[in-house]
Amino acid sequence: METLELELAKTHDETRQGEAFAPFAIDDNAYKKKFYIESYGCAMNFSDSEIVASILNDEGFGATRIVEEADLILLNTCSIREKAEATVRKRLTEFRKLKRERKSLLVGMLGCMAERLKSKLLEEEKLVDLVVGPDAYRSLPTLITEAEGGQKGVNVLLSRDETYADISPVRLNSNGITAFVSIMRGCNNMCSFCVVPFTRGRERSRNAHSIIAECRDLFNEGYREVTLLGQNVDSYYWVDEQKDEIVTFAKLLEKVALVSPLLRVRFSTSHPKDITDEVLFTMARHENICKYIHLPVQSGNTRILQLMNRTYTREWYMAKVDRIKEIMPDCGISSDVITGFCTETEEEHQDTLSIIEYSKYDISYMYFYSERPGTLAERRYEDDVPLDVKKRRLHEIVQLQRKYSELSYLKDVGKTFKVLIEGNSRKSDEDWSGRTSQNKVVVFAKNNQSYNAGEYVMVKVNQSTGGTLLGEIVDN
Repeated sequence: METLELELAKTHDETRQGEAFAPFAIDDNAYKKKFYIESYGCAMNFSDSEIVASILNDEGFGATRIVEEADLILLNTCSIREKAEATVRKRLTEFRKLKRERKSLLVGMLGCMAERLKSKLLEEEKLVDLVVGPDAYRSLPTLITEAEGGQKGVNVLLSRDETYADISPVRLNSNGITAFVSIMRGCNNMCSFCVVPFTRGRERSRNAHSIIAECRDLFNEGYREVTLLGQNVDSYYWVDEQKDEIVTFAKLLEKVALVSPLLRVRFSTSHPKDITDEVLFTMARHENICKYIHLPVQSGNTRILQLMNRTYTREWYMAKVDRIKEIMPDCGISSDVITGFCTETEEEHQDTLSIIEYSKYDISYMYFYSERPGTLAERRYEDDVPLDVKKRRLHEIVQLQRKYSELSYLKDVGKTFKVLIEGNSRKSDEDWSGRTSQNKVVVFAKNNQSYNAGEYVMVKVNQSTGGTLLGEIVDN
């Protein structure tokens, strides 16, 4: 069942999967030492790895794709799902074999697993030399020096003000066209199933001027799409004391959109309780703000939502979906769904199925509930839904979502979309690949036409495979 769940999610967005990893893609022989990094989990982790790469570059470390030649190996970890942690442990065990061959090799763990597992991995299992939390990456140089001297380098302190606003990220695995831009860190929502508030700390917003400057620099370097990242982007709030201006997320969106009409703007993730009409009208007003919203529902039942501490009801969420479609009829919507949460009944499971039918998501990221240590749910509730029931419910949810995904993609057949060329198709260098404003992947033949990655083209969709649109370039 997990294979089915993972297959559907990975088809659309590998960066959201806890099991996905990305070794960085920059080689530079000018550096005396080399580091290798793998990132697991959400897009925020991938963005953090780019910050880490920048810090390490300044300390004389260059990147390598070949783990065997690295002087420093780092895993940027995720604690959202149990399987992600198991994958990280397996990788650390594999790296221990390399350490036996090269005593000077350092292995470090970054990110969300750092605080919870630091003692176990450092002392009991002796799998790592460094443990660094999400707010402590500036201390990496000092911790590396300590580890080279035989000490264990540890810093998992959370910060109320760290945003890394002054660090220019090194773009990893970059296609040179699309980039992540972090606008805030931490989370104030205490969803009972989620460990993020405990691993990433309190919410704080980054200086808006630094965000705009980063987006402008990216555009000048040839990038044509930015994705603004935060655990809950809609609660972005920054005060510009010089101008006596409060910058909300809607205002920030507009400022980024005004960098250039040729710069596409996306964002993730939205909490249903915080996305406002001001945001929706701003999206509708600017053609280059993509018409796509990731709006996690988690459950379709109000009682379960209350146990999850999601702070909205089933009816309230449905009204928000209605409002999005009212203001932007062409807006794509995706979601996160958790099935089998504590005490969930069959009737409540049916409510989740029915809200998927009501919302008709383009895609969803679907999981059965996995109790995470340190969460409110672990302390308050019994994880009492049997595993076989969880898997069966997940299968039903995946099958229903697959139906609506296929219908959503089929509706686009015959339509023409403005597509940003991101690069070659995965399957053939004879085809381009890009995405619509609604975040759907489109593959279309080059046909010896003189276009390049980073350009916009009009593509008529001729066919759908259920997870990809196939089309052809047409005259503007």
